[in-house]
Amino acid sequence: MLVREVLAAMALTPGMIAIDGTVGAGGHAAKMAAAVGPTGRVIGVDRDPLMLRHAAAALESFPWATVHQASHSELRAALDEAGVDRADAALLDLGLSSDQLADDSRGFGFRVGDGRGGGPLDLRFDVRQGRPAAELLADDDETELTRILTEYGEHPRSAAIAAEIVRRRASRPIRTAVELADLVEQVAPAGSGSHPATRIFQALRIAVNDELGHVERTLADALPAVLKPGGRAAILTFHSLEDRLVKQAFVEANGWRPTAKKPTTATPSEVRLNPRARSAKLRAATRITA
Repeated sequence: MLVREVLAAMALTPGMIAIDGTVGAGGHAAKMAAAVGPTGRVIGVDRDPLMLRHAAAALESFPWATVHQASHSELRAALDEAGVDRADAALLDLGLSSDQLADDSRGFGFRVGDGRGGGPLDLRFDVRQGRPAAELLADDDETELTRILTEYGEHPRSAAIAAEIVRRRASRPIRTAVELADLVEQVAPAGSGSHPATRIFQALRIAVNDELGHVERTLADALPAVLKPGGRAAILTFHSLEDRLVKQAFVEANGWRPTAKKPTTATPSEVRLNPRARSAKLRAATRITA
């Protein structure tokens, strides 16, 4: 997504060291590896072991690219493992990949009424850490559920959805993605645009993975620790919560010089080919302090 724009923002040249802090299926990383060439390095990082397997396959023809299981907030440890001190450029693509959305086993994707989405409602990138979303829905009280759905999903019917979750779990806790999607659709029927449960799934995914916490730690600590002075950081966000954090971090007071005043968005032709690109915003900045 926004591949040409991302590569331009990173300003990669042969011999550079580049980080893909959310390597996903390896699409961006492969382009980065081609740009830096065999005299450079690409270090791909992801929390999700499924995505690391996809990335390793995509990068097989680039032996100067390696993948490491870690959060982007743990970039220092990943670079130490790769034997690299500091990098010239770093990318974070904070969206879900199509492979994750197609993975029913953890509930990232849901398809109401077509027999899919019957797997467990987990939503964790790394199932070794945290608690699954189904457990959160079963244990948290109505006030906390309302807060999560409101703060992380910005859904107008958050309170009503939380109340219905609590009412239903008294007899049958919600265990699958399709059960949750059905509940949301009954409380907040679909209008035009995306499925009404999309923001609810976003909220739960953010909560169980502490996504905003990881982004905050990356911006404050991890990226400054691994980028050389003059290094470029490019970050793709897909909702206002993430974009706000990036915009607030990329200021001179924090040691960054933004490369543009406004974020770059997808072209109309890319949106036609990939509707998910509609919500993408790319912000880039240069590190101006050590």
